Amino acid sequence: MCLGIGRPEPTIMWRHSTSKGHSFMSEGEYVEITAITKEQSGVYECSTTNDISAPDIRTVQVTVNYPPFILDVRSTGTPVGQKGILQCEASAVPLADFAWYKEDRRLLNGLNGVKIENKGKQSMLIFFNVSEEDYGNYTCVAMNTMGITNASIILYGPGAVHDVNSAVLSPRGSPCLLLTVILSYLLKF
Repeated sequence: MCLGIGRPEPTIMWRHSTSKGHSFMSEGEYVEITAITKEQSGVYECSTTNDISAPDIRTVQVTVNYPPFILDVRSTGTPVGQKGILQCEASAVPLADFAWYKEDRRLLNGLNGVKIENKGKQSMLIFFNVSEEDYGNYTCVAMNTMGITNASIILYGPGAVHDVNSAVLSPRGSPCLLLTVILSYLLKF
């Protein structure tokens, strides 16, 4: 809501410009956004003017919460004895928490020669000294209070036949794995 008082009575305009160049305009004290999407988040500007004095402009920040979705996953062929990195990037508001799994076993930071590094919307699973046992399928799980999603990423050796497009993005995944992840996430609160 945006109020303007004056003589003559001011005109009230709302404006929102998106990063994609789309602009939203509405006239009146109220702006109603139904079925809001994440693209509608950002700064909304209310301007009151009556052609006598300079316009009075106020802004409000609108944040739209949404569940995580995986933007990108990356893996490179890593020889035994070398450092290997799996990367997972997820967009979410609030920011996603990440967990890594091999089969149905959750990986813990600092154990079994792996380090989990989370920075903003990116998570990295780092292997300091890759062994044959490390090769295989890993699952990156991204979760927040709005939802959960996961992606499958393969750590493979050099020369292995590997389709770089084979990462699997899934909003559901294995029911057993997801139940385990959800329960451990809820127990944090």
